[in-house]
Amino acid sequence: MFDIQEELKKLPKDPGVYIMRDSADGVLYVGKAINLHNRVRSYFRKNVGRGPAIDQMIALIDHFEYIVTDSELEALVLENNLIKEYSPKYNTLLKDDKTYPYIKVTIGEDYPRILFSRTMKKDKSKYFGPYSSAGSVKDTIELLNKIYMLRTCNKVLPRDIGLERPCLNYHIGQCTAPCQGYVSKEEYAEQVAGAMEFLTGNYKPVLKSLEERMKEAAEKLEFEEAARLRDLHASVKSVAQKQKITDSEGDDKDVIAMARDKDDVVVQVFFVRDGKLIGREHYYMTNVSEEEPGAIIQDFVKQFYAGTPFLPKELMLQHEIEDAELIEKWLSERRGARVYLRVPKAGTKEKLVELAAHNADIILTQDREKLKREEGRTIGAVKEIAKLLGLSNADRMEAFDISNTNGFENVASMVVFEKGKPKKSDYRKFRIKTVAGPDDYACMREALTRRFTHGMEENEELAKKNISAEYGSFSKYPDLLLMDGGRGQVNIALEVLESLGLNVPVCGMVKDDYHRTRGIYFNNVELPIDIHSEGFKLVTRIQDEAHRFAIEYHKSLRSKAQVKSILDDIPGVGPARRKALMRHFANLSDISNATAEEIAKIPEFTPASAEAVVNFFKEKK
Repeated sequence: MFDIQEELKKLPKDPGVYIMRDSADGVLYVGKAINLHNRVRSYFRKNVGRGPAIDQMIALIDHFEYIVTDSELEALVLENNLIKEYSPKYNTLLKDDKTYPYIKVTIGEDYPRILFSRTMKKDKSKYFGPYSSAGSVKDTIELLNKIYMLRTCNKVLPRDIGLERPCLNYHIGQCTAPCQGYVSKEEYAEQVAGAMEFLTGNYKPVLKSLEERMKEAAEKLEFEEAARLRDLHASVKSVAQKQKITDSEGDDKDVIAMARDKDDVVVQVFFVRDGKLIGREHYYMTNVSEEEPGAIIQDFVKQFYAGTPFLPKELMLQHEIEDAELIEKWLSERRGARVYLRVPKAGTKEKLVELAAHNADIILTQDREKLKREEGRTIGAVKEIAKLLGLSNADRMEAFDISNTNGFENVASMVVFEKGKPKKSDYRKFRIKTVAGPDDYACMREALTRRFTHGMEENEELAKKNISAEYGSFSKYPDLLLMDGGRGQVNIALEVLESLGLNVPVCGMVKDDYHRTRGIYFNNVELPIDIHSEGFKLVTRIQDEAHRFAIEYHKSLRSKAQVKSILDDIPGVGPARRKALMRHFANLSDISNATAEEIAKIPEFTPASAEAVVNFFKEKK
């Protein structure tokens, strides 16, 4: 038994990380401390005025653990790793987990390439970015390869020079073919240097060069080449115009500001590289109801820059943060050079922070309106259904459907919607075991019996371990059970529930002569429903999803069974050869039309066994 008061006495006065856990061993909160003894004990003092959220967390704490570190900096790094691993309920969390594109120049190679990359590794390559748009990165790479005629192949040069013929890019004038030795290493290096200068934002040399080449081609009456160069010139100008100068210093910096509305926080980041604003992105923070703005910005900086591969020289922040000195030290160690955290008070830098804050506020306003519309489609629709049926709530709805082909491979699907949205992690499939023919009622009876029997057994196991039903896979019961059919299927469901001693509301969808839902059958009464209402649209979406999920599962079983049964009948073809056939050929039709010579090329086959396959399909035809 964990005695909190006794364990508090044992806490060391060293720096480290503490982890608060509930009775199910779930992680409630992860924090760091320069002195574990003082920090952890502070949570359990009475009348401290911590706020309702912290008070609620403390009421849930069953036990805690701690990890001692050598320094507060080590504690900061460990805290970040544990928050990322556990996503604790009461920590302020960075909601988005995005990776951003970079342009990678493989200068460690004798003949470098320009590549798209989502990671920034410690290799011999030069990285540019991050950029906010993957599409624009790919367009830029394509443009640079056309202008500087760089290779896009994966050949290892100079080892592979002359081994194969030059590719199509050489023939259409988009590569100088270093793979054939048609360009020297020094000349190719000049092409790469030009591309890298372009990536730093110096567009004037390439614009001037393209203009001269375009005029020269026109004078020689090479109009196709002149038109190609004209298009490249226009593309470069377009890229140049999109870049906005933000700082005459030309440094790399990120500008970070936030906007807040009750429990919602959006953090906006401007990415400035070489003095140019190359992109922006916004992030959501959760569990922020009682946090000060500076604490939110601090949590964002810690979590975001623990995961991003590129660190700029400077972070310009909207608010002062408590651990600025410690975080500066940590970021500087990660970057391998000094990183500065600054809160601008005047001038162009302050204006840039204000602009980031304004953008965050716009996103928050737009999302608020979007959320209202989404709430109408989801939570609003759920309330409509609950009101129509006279239920206190219908937050969790489950729907079942049966799929088969003349009784072949009977399957059932179970889909779950919570607060009007699909919860795909709770979807389940049932392969019907007790019904041989096309009997939907019997199939539904088996599926429902198995679903709720599993739930009851799971609830018993969880109760023994004092764990909430939310942690189980079947243990959470629906507030409303939706049956695709009318009275018949509803009665089947009610019979199953009654036999198991469960009380779950069940309703069915009543169809008209055109197989369209016209109403809801509930408590032996057909209730009309407005077909234009959000409630009706939600019921239809749930119905369609259950149907889709069942058909998808049935289709996969049917195709596997068909391929397996036919191939199993071929003399001399066992499991290993059957798998080899299915790996080698795209489908059954290709196998049946293959020649003995083609099949004999598969390592698992002998000429005799290949001939047996061909003869088998000849007889079938």
